[in-house]
Amino acid sequence: QVQLVESGGGLVQPGGSLRLSCAASGNIFSIYAMGWYRQAPGKQRELVAAGISGGSANYADSVKGRFTISRDDAKNTVYLQMNSLKPEDTAVYYCYADIALRYGLVPEDYWGQGTQVTVSS
Repeated sequence: QVQLVESGGGLVQPGGSLRLSCAASGNIFSIYAMGWYRQAPGKQRELVAAGISGGSANYADSVKGRFTISRDDAKNTVYLQMNSLKPEDTAVYYCYADIALRYGLVPEDYWGQGTQVTVSS
């Protein structure tokens, strides 16, 4: 089985920073894309940032220049460094990973349980 465990959420004042982490564990053959979505109350889940191993990253326009995604493939971990946080960044943040369990299998999406980020004074 595969688990994605997130950490690093919390309450921060506007202009502050947080760093989210998401570690994948279990019977993993290979991880392709990893990234972050978020969902604010009453809104649809939206992509925040995504990246592939050794490749480029994509960001939502609303977070470009403020958020940075990075990966540590040796630890099967993806990070989201969030700077200059705004109240509109308040949401539950979910990490995901496209994981192949064995050679030749099509990668499947796995999700973390979500971590709350609240930006408020």
